[in-house]
Amino acid sequence: MRKLISDMLNKHPMMEVVGIARNGRDATEKVRELRPDVITMDIEMPVMNGLEALQQIMDQTPVPVVILSSTTKHNTENAVLSMEYGAVDVIAKPGGAISLNLHEIEKEIVEKVFAASNVGIQTLTRKITSSYTHQSSPVIRGNVPDVSGPYVTPIAQTANLSKNIAPISKTFVIIGTSTGGPRALQEVITRLPAEFPHPILIVQHMPPGFTKSLAERLNGLSEITVKEAEHGEHIENGTAYIAPGGLHLKFEKAGTGYQIVLDGEEAPRSGHRPAVNVLLESAAAHKELRYVTAIMTGMGYDGREGMELLRAACQTITIAESKNTSVVYGMPKAIIDAGLSDEIKDVQQIADAIMGNLK
Repeated sequence: MRKLISDMLNKHPMMEVVGIARNGRDATEKVRELRPDVITMDIEMPVMNGLEALQQIMDQTPVPVVILSSTTKHNTENAVLSMEYGAVDVIAKPGGAISLNLHEIEKEIVEKVFAASNVGIQTLTRKITSSYTHQSSPVIRGNVPDVSGPYVTPIAQTANLSKNIAPISKTFVIIGTSTGGPRALQEVITRLPAEFPHPILIVQHMPPGFTKSLAERLNGLSEITVKEAEHGEHIENGTAYIAPGGLHLKFEKAGTGYQIVLDGEEAPRSGHRPAVNVLLESAAAHKELRYVTAIMTGMGYDGREGMELLRAACQTITIAESKNTSVVYGMPKAIIDAGLSDEIKDVQQIADAIMGNLK
């Protein structure tokens, strides 16, 4: 594995592998000695695992880290946690723990590692701030030792009962993000109040398997319900639906409400499935709805064409994340440069901006 990855990266004209570590402890020592611009790291390693090594590196000698992980449930949970701790991105190994077919994702590895080498370290070491809702209305969550959630609280149960009875909101919130997105989503989603009266549809570029762990993690940290979207389920107020990795997220009319449509047949857009553009195009077909949209940190320009279509078809407010807090200032920059943003906000301000535009 180390040889395969080194050979891939050394082929790039602007990258050179300066060191190889056998385990997490070896990695922490070599980082201090070699001062690399970026690190690739597995979750499963002997002596010191990837999560422990990452925490030590980000605490002592911060440097961008790209995690390679197999897609077991335990590993996807830890990979999501690694991004909370400051990892830039996660790549799914195609063949389990020892992926001799790693060449299948060579392009993705090289692109993500090169992009990570240019990330501002301050965006990764910035502490994720406490949520507004938890400060204003503390919730007793009981003795639940598993930090990955999901939690069930009396307040959440009451909110679910009331929102199921209420007619579906005529305003939907749409969020699109990629590299650095899990941390950004945590900043935004955990600040929304339990009684948030609108549905939220989210596209986060992640491999299959990881989006479920991300949804469970956010659900455990948030006042609102967060879940991985399921095909055919009715969209409800106060729930955030995350597109599953490998499937486009769309929605359609169903009686007096709307339901989720997951599409694994339509080809990836610009290499992405799910793609933000596909969700925005689906939203543009529902001219009876109003939208508040947020495009946050990520490589590339997914969301730009879809946002043009949505703004032409429907009443839409668009918030773009600022360069100041974006881990990768690609997707929000594309929106801003195309003149499609109404507001530019640091990630810590986006939840308030969403709520302000819903009033």
